[in-house]
This record gives sequence, structure tokens and C-alpha cells, in this order.
Amino acid sequence: MDKMKMIEASFIKKEMPVFKVGDTVRVLTKIPEGDKVRLHPFEGVVIAKSMKGARSTFTVRKVSFGEGIEKVFPLYTPSIEKIEIIRSGKVKRAKLYYLRTKVGKRATKIEKEG
Repeated sequence: MDKMKMIEASFIKKEMPVFKVGDTVRVLTKIPEGDKVRLHPFEGVVIAKSMKGARSTFTVRKVSFGEGIEKVFPLYTPSIEKIEIIRSGKVKRAKLYYLRTKVGKRATKIEKEG
């Protein structure tokens, strides 16, 4: 095993919940403020996942005050405290970039049917 794979294997040991594209998640990130650390939530729909070992990332999109906001989070970063799955969605695509053009309920309503 080469050195890069050994380093990546040490990062992947962190436990993360299993979530899919289309799920609504709340990501709690650590924000340092002076000598304290607070948790800042970011809640939205997962529109993309890139699974590349320790370099895995996922993109979360939410609409705040009429503006769409997207954040790309590295999956195994130490700054993520917890990922909570709020709602599970059923989609037929691997990437939900089409949600960028949707407005209102159409941008957030991804439901399982029956």
C-alpha cells in the first residue's frame, strides 16, 4: 500500500451517516469565534455527491431570502461536527443541477412517492 492510500485510510475512519442525492440535510459546522467554537447549521437539499475516497465532497443548496446558496463540503473534514438527515427524497438523477432554475416549492419539494 502506498503512502497516499495509507493517509486517505486514516481520514475515512470518521463515521458519517449514509445520505443520498435528493435528501434534505442539516450540516453543523464548527465556526471559531475568539476562544470559543460555535456550531453553525446549514440546511438544504443535497444536489451532488463526489465520492473519491478521502477527497469526497457533497453540495448542499438552499434558498435564503429569494437567493439560492450552494456550499460544497468535504465529507471527512474535521470542521463538520454532525450531519443530520431531515428528509429523504427520491430522485432519478445523480446530479440535481436543474434545481438552480426552479423557484419556490418546485425547488424544494423532492418527495418519495407512496
